[in-house]
Amino acid sequence: MTVLRKLAAITAIAGAALAVTPASAQFFFKPHDFSGPPIRGDEPGLPTLPGATDEEVRANLVWNMRSALNVAALQCQFEPSLLTVENYNISLINHKDEFKKSLDIITKYFTRTNKGLKPGQAAMDRYGTKTYSAFTTVNAQLGFCQTAAAVATDAAYAPRGELYKVAARDMSSLRNALIPFGEERFSRRVRVDTRLSLARLDDACWDKRGTWVSRKCGQFSTTFR
Repeated sequence: MTVLRKLAAITAIAGAALAVTPASAQFFFKPHDFSGPPIRGDEPGLPTLPGATDEEVRANLVWNMRSALNVAALQCQFEPSLLTVENYNISLINHKDEFKKSLDIITKYFTRTNKGLKPGQAAMDRYGTKTYSAFTTVNAQLGFCQTAAAVATDAAYAPRGELYKVAARDMSSLRNALIPFGEERFSRRVRVDTRLSLARLDDACWDKRGTWVSRKCGQFSTTFR
């Protein structure tokens, strides 16, 4: 096989690969819209803190978002281009002070409401388990991972001291994404056929200059079918 013929084959295969590669981290042709209104942090559906002050409600909201992004970092690694791990780690670094403050406030809340360090720590442990498990999903994994990836990006690059604003704006979408939804544009699964039909590469179809001989082998074609 001549150099020109090899280049023609490589070009055809590369073009085919580009033609069938979906958009990065795009699971659906049209994903479901999981957006929701901003929240305060004490709405139904979130692990709440009964009798909490406004400061404690905000801390609870921030910690819930941290829990959601932590679960996403663990659960969504099957699609590296989502960058859930990378952006979660950036958030931990950029917003370490706000996360620590939120944790300290929540810890003091459980100590106060359970009348002591030991009962408070036990209550804090139960709260942590409930918070993390609330964002674990199987059936809704694709929608949750895609949504969490966008929220993780917002969180990673939010101005320091304003992470709670991201939590207030995006927590609704994180919660909504726990409900299974699939493809929104097509009612049935769309089958994408990636089989490639290449032109013949044997000597009979090429002259000595590496030019395709159409009178012997017909029109040169590299098409999908």
